[in-house]
Amino acid sequence: MTADVDYSSLSIEGLKKLVGLEVGVSSWHTLDQSAIDAFADVTGDHQFIHVDPVLAGDTAFGGTIAHGFLTLSMLSVMGQEAQPRIEGSTFAINYGFDRVRFLSPVRAGARVRGRFVLSVLNLPKATEVDVTWRATVEVEGARRPALVADWLNRFYLAEDLGSVEN
Repeated sequence: MTADVDYSSLSIEGLKKLVGLEVGVSSWHTLDQSAIDAFADVTGDHQFIHVDPVLAGDTAFGGTIAHGFLTLSMLSVMGQEAQPRIEGSTFAINYGFDRVRFLSPVRAGARVRGRFVLSVLNLPKATEVDVTWRATVEVEGARRPALVADWLNRFYLAEDLGSVEN
């Protein structure tokens, strides 16, 4: 069940109440061949299963598939759509991943979306909020997700929260 969240701005105290809950689901995004080819150009990963529909058609995939890292990088836009905004936050950074698993391929032309559970919330400093999201990228019509990841973000706050406990 997705929590009913006002995405415009959520206090730290409000965010704490959401730990362990799904906080949002993104819209669907199509990973078409042109996006896969562009990602291949940027990363230099031109393996045929990504960029050659004819050769990839003879594999178990039956056609080209998106790079796992392309699918993973979609978390940025999906998170912007689905995660609540933190009151007083001036900016945020990717802080890394504790765990990433690629569970099933994303075929060229497939639509994917992200689901986000707020797993962990910490305040290492009065002006920093560390959040771990359990992110799941679903493939439309597929039985298994494309990936699951424990994604860490750090949010920087404009003001010292003072009395807010970790």
